[in-house]
Amino acid sequence: PEEPKENVFHYEGGISEFVKFINKNKEVLFPEPIYISGLVGTTSVEVAMQYNDSYNETIVTFANNMSTIDGGTHETGFKTALTKVLNDYARKNGILKDADKNLSGEDAREGLCAVVSVKLPDAQFESQTKAKLGNSEVRTIVDNIVTEKLSEYFDENPAVARAVLDKSLAAFRAREAA
Repeated sequence: PEEPKENVFHYEGGISEFVKFINKNKEVLFPEPIYISGLVGTTSVEVAMQYNDSYNETIVTFANNMSTIDGGTHETGFKTALTKVLNDYARKNGILKDADKNLSGEDAREGLCAVVSVKLPDAQFESQTKAKLGNSEVRTIVDNIVTEKLSEYFDENPAVARAVLDKSLAAFRAREAA
């Protein structure tokens, strides 16, 4: 009989390497993915993200290492935080003026490739297929960690922040023009 084969999906650099893999044939806006992690109680959050010059967004989510293809509360928390951080940064640095409208979530995510992974003791899924995470507290945890850490990252890496904002502003202008 044939030996059973086992496939192990393992990225040496964790989710940052996974983001690089997804972006491998794309033109990226900055060389290294942004990596964020945090722990609240027994819930850990990891996010890796990098923008490319495409118009698509790719967000891959996991809960307890299981793919949540329909997203869920962790994805919602990430998206909310990302849009908020970009708008706050743009206003704080005079890139968006008082009279300007805020960037939308779609603007903020154009060209984004992100992996969001949470680990929690009592994961609740909204379907039998476990495709969507339903824990409401996870949304707030991810939102808070990403807001804090991404704001710090942008303050410390203004060139990356500017590249992301320029991409989002271009999306915003194209949408407004349409």
